[in-house]
Amino acid sequence: MRCLSTLMKASLFALFLAAAAAPAQAGSLEDGAAAFERGEYAAALSLLRPLADQGDALAQVSLGLMYEHGLGVPQDYAKAVKWFRRAADQGEAIAQYNLGFMYEHGQGVPQDYAKAAKWYRLASEQGDVAAQDLLGGLYYNGLGVPQDYAEAVKWYRLAAEQGDARAQLSLGLMYARGHGVPQDYTEAVKWYRLAAEQGDAETQALLGGQYYIGHGVPKDYAKAAKWYRLAAEQGDALAQLGLGVLYANGQGVIQDFQLAYMWFNLAAAKDTRGKAIRFRDLTAEKLTPAQLVQAQKWAREWKPK
Repeated sequence: MRCLSTLMKASLFALFLAAAAAPAQAGSLEDGAAAFERGEYAAALSLLRPLADQGDALAQVSLGLMYEHGLGVPQDYAKAVKWFRRAADQGEAIAQYNLGFMYEHGQGVPQDYAKAAKWYRLASEQGDVAAQDLLGGLYYNGLGVPQDYAEAVKWYRLAAEQGDARAQLSLGLMYARGHGVPQDYTEAVKWYRLAAEQGDAETQALLGGQYYIGHGVPKDYAKAAKWYRLAAEQGDALAQLGLGVLYANGQGVIQDFQLAYMWFNLAAAKDTRGKAIRFRDLTAEKLTPAQLVQAQKWAREWKPK
């Protein structure tokens, strides 16, 4: 449901370029990739632009990424689209994915979900995992294509089976909600776990919730605490709230109102419904003034891992 982050897309660039370089021009491409990795973007540009002008699809993709992210050149989405389109028209999957992304978000082109779906589909049919995940999202939301949960499940599954954590989360949610598949909490937990084990905080929080309420797994407060903690330590507010509840009630952990207060206080910063704030204030009533000062100090000094 969500695209690859800008940082991840940029870090993938050199790996993609070096691994896929055509033998005839591998030296120039690899030199350009090496310059990129060193942060020598002007040098990378001078090596790659001639290849892009000659029609090399991989060099064209690289220029698109550089213009998209403003690396060695002023950020210019229109120029990024130009280079992505040239490579996409040659059938380069990563370019098709990136061009679809630009259409989905209206970067360098008018926002057009139908065109985003077109390019995501072309990339997805070549096995591009990010495109498969985003195409599933378009079908889920009915953007540029008719809303079709079964079709969303199809694309999420293809990406999830390649190990994509966001697609695994999305597929788990489809099973939990019974969208496009029969509702099956056990199957939802299976996919949540795969994503959670990759460190995805949102999924770790969801998995903690499944253990807390006993959906798809036996109720187990200790395991709920484990998954809530992993997500809470990354700054996930839902997990911080859940971990606070466990500490307040002594469920799966030793009861500790100071720690409960700290986690509620951290969750309260992102609480739009006031639940964490209410729990924090109720917990404060159980603390001595000195304990409250200490819990507040822990919250102020806390940093995500």
